[in-house]
Amino acid sequence: MVDWDRVTPADVLGAVGEYDRQGAEDFFSARGFGPATSYELVVGRTRYPSKAILGAAYEVATGHRLGSGDFGGGKGETVKILERLGFEVKAIQR
Repeated sequence: MVDWDRVTPADVLGAVGEYDRQGAEDFFSARGFGPATSYELVVGRTRYPSKAILGAAYEVATGHRLGSGDFGGGKGETVKILERLGFEVKAIQR
């Protein structure tokens, strides 16, 4: 079970900064995640892959790496957690 209470808004912003520094391809390769398929985290005017950022934020907070299959994406888990932390999450328009 993942203890999301250990993740803070600062951890999420730390993961966003890492994504910005590394770029999408290197971030995904290093973290084992891929591009967002349903929801994106919105920080300022930029959209980020919500599940990948949340997974990286958990590692920032705890030192433990999560894989994509270790927690749920979408509204069921990722969106709820990010919104609880005060972030905006938007559905990807198709």
